[in-house]
Amino acid sequence: MRATVILVQVNPGEAFTIRREDGQFQCITGPAQVPMMSHNGSVPPIFVPPGYAPQVIEDNGIQRVIVLPQTSEFPPGNQAVIQQPPLPPLPGFIPLPTMIPSSLHRLYSPITGSGDMTTQFIPQYHITQVYGDSDTVSIHGRSSFRDERSSKTHERLQKRLKDRQGTQNDKLNSPSTSPQKCLSPTNGCNGLAARQDSSDISIRCARSNYVRERKGNCISEKDEETKAFEDLLSNISKPTIKEIQARTAEVTWSPASKIIGGEKDKSEVYAYEVLISNCGKDGKYTSVYTGEKTYFTINDLQPATDYHVRVLAQCNHIKGTPSEAESFTTMSCEPDTPHSPRIIHRTKNSLTLQWKAPCENGSKINNYLLEWDKGNGDGEFEQCYYGQQKQYKITKLSPAMGFMFRLAAKNDMGMSGFSEEVLYHTTGTAPAAPSSPVLLEAGVTWLSLQWAKPPGTPSDEELSYILEMEDEDLGCGFKPKYTGDEQTYTVKDVKRSTKYKFRVIACNSEGKSDPSDVADFTTRPDKPGAPSKPAVKGEILAQGIEIFWAEPPMDNGGAAITKYILEICEGLNGNQWAMIYSGTATEYSFSHLNPGRFYRLRVSCVGEGGQSVVSDSLLVQMPPLLPGPCQPPRLQGRPRSREIPLCWGPPAVDTGSPITSYSLEMSPMDTDKLREVYCGLDEEFTVSNLLPGTTYGFRLRATNAAGLGPYSETCQYTTAPGPPDQCKLPEVTYKSATCAVVFWEVPVSNGADITEYRLQWGTAEGNMHICYCGPGLSYEMKGLSPATLYYAKVQAVNTAGAGPFSEVAACLTPCSVPAMVTCLQEAKVEKTFYSPSTCLAISWEKPCDHGSELMGYTIDYGEKQPITVGKVTSYFIDNLQPDTTYRIRIQAWNSLGAGPFSNVVKLTTKPLPPEAPRLECSAYGSQTLKLKWGEGIARTLSDSTQYHLLMDDRAGRIMSIYRGSCHTYKVQRLSESTSYKFYIQACNEAGEGPLSQGYIFTTTKSVPPALKTPKIERLNDHTCEITWEMLQPMNRDPIVYSLQVMMGKDSEFRQVYKGPDGSFRYSGLQLHCESRFRVCAIRQCRDSCGHRDLIGPYSAMVSFVPQKAESTTGKDNAENTQWTLSDEQCATVILLLFAAFSILVTFVIQYLVIK
Repeated sequence: MRATVILVQVNPGEAFTIRREDGQFQCITGPAQVPMMSHNGSVPPIFVPPGYAPQVIEDNGIQRVIVLPQTSEFPPGNQAVIQQPPLPPLPGFIPLPTMIPSSLHRLYSPITGSGDMTTQFIPQYHITQVYGDSDTVSIHGRSSFRDERSSKTHERLQKRLKDRQGTQNDKLNSPSTSPQKCLSPTNGCNGLAARQDSSDISIRCARSNYVRERKGNCISEKDEETKAFEDLLSNISKPTIKEIQARTAEVTWSPASKIIGGEKDKSEVYAYEVLISNCGKDGKYTSVYTGEKTYFTINDLQPATDYHVRVLAQCNHIKGTPSEAESFTTMSCEPDTPHSPRIIHRTKNSLTLQWKAPCENGSKINNYLLEWDKGNGDGEFEQCYYGQQKQYKITKLSPAMGFMFRLAAKNDMGMSGFSEEVLYHTTGTAPAAPSSPVLLEAGVTWLSLQWAKPPGTPSDEELSYILEMEDEDLGCGFKPKYTGDEQTYTVKDVKRSTKYKFRVIACNSEGKSDPSDVADFTTRPDKPGAPSKPAVKGEILAQGIEIFWAEPPMDNGGAAITKYILEICEGLNGNQWAMIYSGTATEYSFSHLNPGRFYRLRVSCVGEGGQSVVSDSLLVQMPPLLPGPCQPPRLQGRPRSREIPLCWGPPAVDTGSPITSYSLEMSPMDTDKLREVYCGLDEEFTVSNLLPGTTYGFRLRATNAAGLGPYSETCQYTTAPGPPDQCKLPEVTYKSATCAVVFWEVPVSNGADITEYRLQWGTAEGNMHICYCGPGLSYEMKGLSPATLYYAKVQAVNTAGAGPFSEVAACLTPCSVPAMVTCLQEAKVEKTFYSPSTCLAISWEKPCDHGSELMGYTIDYGEKQPITVGKVTSYFIDNLQPDTTYRIRIQAWNSLGAGPFSNVVKLTTKPLPPEAPRLECSAYGSQTLKLKWGEGIARTLSDSTQYHLLMDDRAGRIMSIYRGSCHTYKVQRLSESTSYKFYIQACNEAGEGPLSQGYIFTTTKSVPPALKTPKIERLNDHTCEITWEMLQPMNRDPIVYSLQVMMGKDSEFRQVYKGPDGSFRYSGLQLHCESRFRVCAIRQCRDSCGHRDLIGPYSAMVSFVPQKAESTTGKDNAENTQWTLSDEQCATVILLLFAAFSILVTFVIQYLVIK
């Protein structure tokens, strides 16, 4: 999207607030035009005071934003989007009264058509209304009541206006120098016109003077009074429409003094503004009147059109809200004056006319009246046609005769005015002979001709023309070259420099005229052809040459050659041609050319038709000369100790051939022997391998294609002093294993005294550092490591710089006792025989042996005799006391002696492991045993004590079943009536304690499981049969069953059967008495303790109420069926019900989702 520039117009006395890119606000005071860039084509955010809004107008493609009062004239929907923050960073602008001009100006945008409604009323200067945060502004402004504060404010305002009445009278009567411009009747959107008398001018002048005199009033009090007075002005009633005609209407309204109440104060000058719209009640309104009167006649209205009128009251630059709109419709009238009829066909005795319908003005056009003057030319018209058609043919006319016509339209409201008179002619005889054609312009292959109408031809008669041409060379006479109604023609494709004859014939519907007089015209000659390529005449000299070319070219363009032009261009590819000769000769000699350069030559000729194209170019190279003497070589920078940088330039004289090489020769000053040190094309060279502080002489010469040039003058330059030469290899002697002395000799100084020596020392050739700087020739190194290889090198320094380092000298220090043992610490041991209560495991790193192999270590851990060990790096110290701290240190020794002891390390042995607790079984089960331990011991042991529970398996192996800090554990998945052996062990940081003795615990026998609910089958009124499920024998122990019953209101069950059967027939039923049954299984155990019964849990209780037998067998069958459903059948029924419910829910969900 393209960017748009928008101009914001700031009036004098006003301020415009914008937000910059950095987020700050900037206030711009008027008069000014602020350009703003919009990347999306919309108006940028503009902060305006409360009660105002910006209006966008477009003038010649430039958008302008003007701040206007927010009234009904400028509805917010037609304005650009304006962002107004709740608390603006800058206050609303308040123009000073002295800055307000004495008159108001109205700006109107241009009208693009009859239906365009873009006219807008824009007051350029106004008093800004400033509202507080808590004030509210009425939207419509026509409230039917006034509160107490508004009444008091109005009284106070009237009193102040009366006090200033004496000073206002003279200013009110003074005329205005710049009358207000009013809307033109043709510029409005609805064709309205407004008249304004001199009273309106005096009102504006008085209003402006009144504003100036209120310069010193308090702003806060003025705002309050302004708002109250604006509310009073907004209470004006809607206008009344009278005398509505087709193009006029009279508008009247009630004065503002009647609305405000009381007698009219002479100091209050009221003005009214009439706004009208033909675009609907909510459309755009145009101001047609501004003045003091309470009536106005609106003129130039459109007939049969709906209009809406509003009135706005204002006083002393304070405007109220426009009144409600009053609607009216103008009357219909006669049509508008039609356009003149136009001719569509003509003959000798007939004319056919056609016309278009004008605006009907609310009533349909019934007839058209066409009048003519019958060709008399006296200005008297008679009716020719009267009817509804828009076309008419007039016949029986005289040939070649003119007739005047006019047209009028008629509807039910009357006849319109006549159109403009128009003259049309009938066709007549053949036209007269035209005049001879005239030459407009001649070319090489074309001639442009023009001719006029024959004399006496009517202006409306249509003629065609025939242009004929004769070529004398062909001898064919005149031939047509053009036929048409144009009076100019360009004849093309003719010969150059040739004379042709032309004549014109005029034609109409009656025939052709006689030919015009013959006119002779000649074409222009053409440019001559290119001459031949120039050639060299004689020998080519270093700075001169003679050129010639052939006679005139074969094609001279139809005219003689007047002169020749010789051009020259230097270079092979240049385009800058220069004329060196112009004349009639065909040869030319010239000199003062540059040797060795390339030149191109070309020739062109000039005739009457112009200049020809150039010939082919001749390429000539001038012979070169020997190069001239060069300037002596000069220094390029400062000379160095062994190098002299030189530079030079080419010879001053250009001899026409580029330099191919330079030769530089050098000789020491003490000898005359010259030698070439450089030969090449470069213009700089550094002479190297020189002696420091020595003077040398240099000379130079250049070479080109012609040969060697002369030598330049000899120049002398001296090398600078150089750094010293490389020192000899230093010597090293040892005072001890940790001390050595380094010696070195004085090198060659190269012309400058040596100021210092630099000694580098290190354990590696690539990692050496300077350990001495000074004038001495020796240095003592201390703090060395025994049996270590060191490297040393020396460098000499003078004022010219540092010389190169000497060769590296390697030296090995003598052997010594071992170094101190490091990293002595307690070792981590995972061996089973290791007891942390009586043993300590230590480890260390092997120290440096200092050139002699280590023999062993001495361990000192307290008052006892130290322990000597071999070449190891770890050791177990045993036979120690539990929970005791020891100070341990160690030293290494070799054949030269023992090294220093290591740092002391404090290590502590662990306490003794705890004893195993007593193991007990707190609960016995058929498949589980709950074990507990540690009663009385857990209180004495620390919280870090862990317990390890073990058990013998069937293969006799001991396996771990629990390890943790709990004091109970439940062993599961055991077999009933089986003995198990358990062990327990306590562990802590000191290690694992001893394993306890074996504890044997036996599981109990399990009781039978609960039976399912028994089933009852009714045999008769007092007898039923109870059946239940049968169990298999448990571990070869037989199973018997116990059946219990509870009758009626009994509170206890009583046993009615005990035995191995799975059913029992009970005959003690009572009619209408509820009987409840339950059954359990009993395991009859036989063991060493004797016979005992294990009673299992009872089944669920089942109830049965016997009824008296009836005659209908179906009920008995149904009752029997009710109690004989099996478990499988019940499960099937439940499954089917669940499936049906699921299908129903699925259909419901699908229906709801689809709907």
